[in-house]
Amino acid sequence: MKRFFVLTFLMFMATGLVSNGVALAQALTPDALVKSVTDDVLKTVRQDKDIQNGNSQKTIALVQAKVLPSFNFNRMTSLAVGRDWNKATPQQKEQLTNLFRDLLVRTYSNALSSYRDQTVRYKPFTMQPEETDVLVRTEVLQPGGRPIQLDYSLNLVDKGKDGGWKVYDVVVGGVSLVTNYRDTFAQEVRNGGIDGLIQSLADKNRALEKKAQDAQKR
Repeated sequence: MKRFFVLTFLMFMATGLVSNGVALAQALTPDALVKSVTDDVLKTVRQDKDIQNGNSQKTIALVQAKVLPSFNFNRMTSLAVGRDWNKATPQQKEQLTNLFRDLLVRTYSNALSSYRDQTVRYKPFTMQPEETDVLVRTEVLQPGGRPIQLDYSLNLVDKGKDGGWKVYDVVVGGVSLVTNYRDTFAQEVRNGGIDGLIQSLADKNRALEKKAQDAQKR
């Protein structure tokens, strides 16, 4: 599971870490967007000893500044919550989206120190001019291990200067990031309603924050 989080996070960074992510997302096709930034991102991670040594504050700051603008977290959260999403009020939806975003950021930040020498192979990509929802396929190559299939879905968001291609799901080895949470979220809603799910996510975030703080003290 930790490897799943590491690989997914690296590709999330690959689609978002860029000096002007919004402008680039608008200017490039989805596959070109991914390819153009991946090499720079992986180089940065390899050279950043603080990230490799588990500096969660630095990693979280990096993710918040460079990665988050390239994601459609509202769609990601609605897909993860599933049919229970329609039970939530607008305020609850906002809370769920913010908490789910924080959960992903903290989870991947805690796991990123496990990154070593993975590289990425890009598979052929085609799309029609009118398409607004696409799948980009890649493989992660690991020294001494079998390649891991990594596919991620992007949709074209038309919201002026904040628009462009946004990531809303990643599938690692056949496992979808968003649907991987769906059963757990559904159980939380059955047990305590939407507010119960909100509380559960808040608790998970606090636990991850404490884990990171404890690790920094060692």
